[in-house]
Amino acid sequence: MDRRAFLARSAGFGVAIGAAGLAGTRLLSQSGRPEPWNPSAFRPRGTARVALLGARTYDDGLEQIVRDGLRLIGANVGRARVLLKPNLVEFDAGTSINTDPRLIAATVLALRRAGASEVVVAEGSGHRRDMQYVVARSGLLEALQAVDAPFVDLNADGIGAHRLQSRYTELGQVWLPRAVTDADIVISMPKMKTHHWAGVTLSLKNCFGCMPGRVYGWPKNALHWAGLEGAIVDVAAAVRPDYAIVDGIVGMEGNGPISGTPVTSGVLVFGDDPVATDVVAARVMGFDPAKIAYLSEAARFLGQGDLERIVTEGEDPERMITDYAVLDRFLPLKA
Repeated sequence: MDRRAFLARSAGFGVAIGAAGLAGTRLLSQSGRPEPWNPSAFRPRGTARVALLGARTYDDGLEQIVRDGLRLIGANVGRARVLLKPNLVEFDAGTSINTDPRLIAATVLALRRAGASEVVVAEGSGHRRDMQYVVARSGLLEALQAVDAPFVDLNADGIGAHRLQSRYTELGQVWLPRAVTDADIVISMPKMKTHHWAGVTLSLKNCFGCMPGRVYGWPKNALHWAGLEGAIVDVAAAVRPDYAIVDGIVGMEGNGPISGTPVTSGVLVFGDDPVATDVVAARVMGFDPAKIAYLSEAARFLGQGDLERIVTEGEDPERMITDYAVLDRFLPLKA
């Protein structure tokens, strides 16, 4: 089946995005404003580009695959200071929780070849307080040493206050690490996973790792108390990652994002729009993106959610679908 079949299978998604919103949930602002975001603070949603490339293992040719993915989405990183934000939550040798270190290292090399002046890898774990433990035990420390790339602990980095331009929670402002705000380009690199509270966690949810634990607690409790899905939208709107690379070579299904089961999807998803990337990645996981409330709402202003305006490159999305198992309460989110 080709892209037309992929679109047909998700028919009505663009309409659903406009109509569904998040009515009846905590995400809607009670401020009386016509929309819970500042229209002048966000660019109009245009056509987005998403590339799906097959990759069966982490051992061979990853740098070239990443270079191809960045080229297909038209990523421009020339002379830019780039921050890679992987998902590095916890270490468990028996499962697949984190963005694979081999993919992160390959991306560092690919970005340098594409002309980036500096590439920094940064994360603020939301589960284990000892970030250095996770970096070392996961294999990321060794992988970064091999490519001479620095790591920044976003839980410990210097921070500054930033007023929110969206109002899906009562947070009002967020504290962002300087490594994030000083970067010219931020690339969200999540693991393709299900999530026991949000249903699915991809590049938007991955932005939670930019929120310092010393302000928001572990596992970023203040954000959960503010309303999880609303916080996902507000935080992503504050971080505004420029590109996304989703590690779906081996993902996680079931009781994710920590206690689920590894599942081989054999795919990397690249995008020049994190919302569009998550829409396509969620569909590749067997979800109906229109039923994921925070993603539908983000598609109203933060990025492109209409599949008719998402140009897909590389592999046929329909052929890349792996039906991820979910907890029973998320079965209604499946396509």
